Amino acid sequence: MQKKYLMTPGPTPVPAEVLLTQAAPMIHHRTPDFSAAFAEAIKGLKYVFQTEGDVLLFASSGTGVMEAAIANCFCAGDTVIVCRNGKFGDRQKNICQVYGLNVIDLQYAWTEVVRPADVEAALKANPEARGVIVTQSETSSGVLNDVKAIGAIVREYPETVLIVDSITGIGAVDCKTDEWGLDVVMTGSQKGLMLPPGLAACTVSEKAWRAYSRSTLPKFYFDWMKYKKNIEKDTTPFTPAVSLVLGLNVALKMIMDEGLENTIARHSMLAEATRKGCEALGMKLFAPEEGRGSAVTPVWVPEGIDGKKIVSILKNKYGITIAGGQDDYTGKIFRVGHLGYFGPFDIITTLAGLEMTLAELGYEFERGAGIKAAESVFMGE
Repeated sequence: MQKKYLMTPGPTPVPAEVLLTQAAPMIHHRTPDFSAAFAEAIKGLKYVFQTEGDVLLFASSGTGVMEAAIANCFCAGDTVIVCRNGKFGDRQKNICQVYGLNVIDLQYAWTEVVRPADVEAALKANPEARGVIVTQSETSSGVLNDVKAIGAIVREYPETVLIVDSITGIGAVDCKTDEWGLDVVMTGSQKGLMLPPGLAACTVSEKAWRAYSRSTLPKFYFDWMKYKKNIEKDTTPFTPAVSLVLGLNVALKMIMDEGLENTIARHSMLAEATRKGCEALGMKLFAPEEGRGSAVTPVWVPEGIDGKKIVSILKNKYGITIAGGQDDYTGKIFRVGHLGYFGPFDIITTLAGLEMTLAELGYEFERGAGIKAAESVFMGE
């Protein structure tokens, strides 16, 4: 028998309490029982999004709400500024192009942060832009972009909405939707919300609703107004993922019991321990120091070591599943997720497995140095 450890940035581990709730007998979605549970879920989501505005909940992956944001906010031919420094910024650009938008492309290396000054310059050069789109926590690179600063810039443009992909951010890093002026913020269930895949949520500000009112792009399943009208009646326009909604309430209660501020602090500590542990083994971190998020830690594969073998040995020999690099970074980096239902000993175990794997692959380092460095973080030394 081999015990499994899921250390990826999504899907993430699901607490037993959530799994057990999802195993309960099915209830019908057009009943007072479900309506009460659904209303509770919307209230809890507003807490984690830090918003008093509308929150819409979909049976979808995160990419679904990405597409919904585009379809509901714009018209064909609209100009949008897309900031991209990773795979999911690239995806936002692709969606915009599919819908016939004129993309002002702010492209950065995956090892760079989006510079708010560039957004400001792009808006000044293109004042007709109807949207700015940015990823807060980039899953592919571990980079954390400063959406607070970008929000302050876009707020000065009353016809321009700020769309933020925080799919791996919500629950792991601070994201003050209302205070920072973020018009649309998205997340997915399989990340910080500690659920299986299948739910996605987004916020909609008053400015975003104004954008919706002029939007002429085609939409049916993801039509925001269908959801808003039904949410006001504590229900959904289409069949919801009933079991996931019930599990969501348990997960949200766990976050509320811990306190969102404490949840974010826990993620920061887990990320710091992972980073210190990997650096103690002589490895270099991928994300720049000024923009490292708390959801995932990407690490450069040491020279002369097969990066794909690191992922394979960890999974097949030690039962620890981490993520490899994506696109051009396949085999060049590996990514340790610590987003959602994680604690100190998940990091200690992963570093132990990583040390054994690296030793097997012939990498030279001081055995136990990574574990010791992580322990120092957890002990506050």
